[in-house]
Amino acid sequence: MKTIFRNSVKLVTVLLFLAGSITASAQDSGTTTKTENYDQGWRLGFGLSGGVPLSAEPYEFNVGADVRLQYDLSTKYSLTFTTGFNNFFINGDDNDLGYIPVKGGFKAFVLKDKLYLLAEVGGAFAVTNDYDESSLLLSPGIGYANKYFDASLRYEHYTDFPIVNNDGTTGKGMGMIALRLAYGFRL
Repeated sequence: MKTIFRNSVKLVTVLLFLAGSITASAQDSGTTTKTENYDQGWRLGFGLSGGVPLSAEPYEFNVGADVRLQYDLSTKYSLTFTTGFNNFFINGDDNDLGYIPVKGGFKAFVLKDKLYLLAEVGGAFAVTNDYDESSLLLSPGIGYANKYFDASLRYEHYTDFPIVNNDGTTGKGMGMIALRLAYGFRL
């Protein structure tokens, strides 16, 4: 668990450093340009995602669907709220772990109005019959968006979902790499 936590902290630090350096080097030289895709206002997106847990038994893979409400503060910065349903498929005779993620986030466009970095934090609320715990959910990511299409790659860390350690003992905390493909539009 300590290794997963340290790796997630390193990943978040690298993404924040990358966002800061790209944003600093892409400062406006005083000219104002209007972008077509992300003027101030609301957007709504519907996404499908698939993920692979990082060395966390008994989970094999994750599939989910979500809805994201986004408020564009400017052409470079947005606030997000994401929820939906995801399912970790479990090997063996155990039941799968279905959960509802609820995340708030901040999106920063670092290359014109297409390439962005996203940081989200929230909770994952299990809804399976035999497991009713919740978990803190941390999710940094990088993505590409245009007027209608959004594709992103993210890391998600669940602090309290149960895992089976290499020595057969049980523990908590796991990470996952996931790909999200979405269709979005202005409201």
